[in-house]
Amino acid sequence: MAFQRFTGSLLSIFLTLSGAADEPLAAPQVTSLTNVAVEYTVPKSHHVVLKRSGVTAVIVDNAAVDVPELPGHRAGYNGIASFSHDDEPRNLFVPSYAGLNFEHIHDGTTANLKNKFEPRAFPMQLRVIDEFTVEVYQSPTDHWKLESCGRYRLLEDGVIEYTFECIPRQTDYENDYIGLFWASYIDHPLKKSIFFKGGGRKETGVPRWIEGITPAHGVESTHAPSEFSMLPKVETDFPLTLVNHPSPHLYSEPWYFGLRGKMAFVQMFRMQDRIWFAQSPTGGGQNNPAWDFQWFIPNPKVGRVYGFVMRATLISFESLEKIVRETAPHRRALNPNL
Repeated sequence: MAFQRFTGSLLSIFLTLSGAADEPLAAPQVTSLTNVAVEYTVPKSHHVVLKRSGVTAVIVDNAAVDVPELPGHRAGYNGIASFSHDDEPRNLFVPSYAGLNFEHIHDGTTANLKNKFEPRAFPMQLRVIDEFTVEVYQSPTDHWKLESCGRYRLLEDGVIEYTFECIPRQTDYENDYIGLFWASYIDHPLKKSIFFKGGGRKETGVPRWIEGITPAHGVESTHAPSEFSMLPKVETDFPLTLVNHPSPHLYSEPWYFGLRGKMAFVQMFRMQDRIWFAQSPTGGGQNNPAWDFQWFIPNPKVGRVYGFVMRATLISFESLEKIVRETAPHRRALNPNL
């Protein structure tokens, strides 16, 4: 199925005409990358365990880890290596992989994709802020020269708040945007599909619940926000196929969930950040789907700070109504104007 695509320049024009600010994706400037007042310590280990309200999250950099909490965790996978709840002690994610894992940096061109997994390959550093907060910092990467910091904060009720901030140190992005991608590799869920509120690209009716199903890796793999539905220019032979194969659906509310064991795994975003949902039925192995998301920064400026905020949680699954009810305070916190 063919979809219209914006070039980088047209994307910038769209932002201007739509009334968006010059830099609509500005960072909140709360991490140690952007706020010099933030104090932190660097642990000796490559993992940090956060526990609160029955939830355990093990945060890792991209080094290999082999400890009782994370036996055989592989190098390259950063973020939340283990995410569990007292009601479901088994790790949500594939044990050797991770979730909310910063995976790709690109500009939609094949020639510039020197390393498909640059965030995996370039060293990262853990920074412990307090008992419930840890950051994963990465100095400017080898090819793209993108400096970044992701903050994982375990809130009082056990919800993870993830704040990502980055600073481009060069502007050699051919299509005039930065594309970034995060992956969550789910360990043997009940269903490989995800659920979100929205409709078809040509629908004009009331939004409805959609079961997002992708028949194969890279087929109808990414779901756009309804208010920002055009994919930036991506070459047809671009090898990261989850990036450039839009589904026929648009989401109207910036959150989605999937089911694994007794739990629903919910990812919630701010509409202002224009996140695209993404999924693969086999991203983490034959029976292990990937429930992902991607983010595009148009017209990046050297030295400018960009960022987004999202939240992720595990909820004991009883009904759709319970998921809607229990996530409502967090969705309102992220989107007070919706």
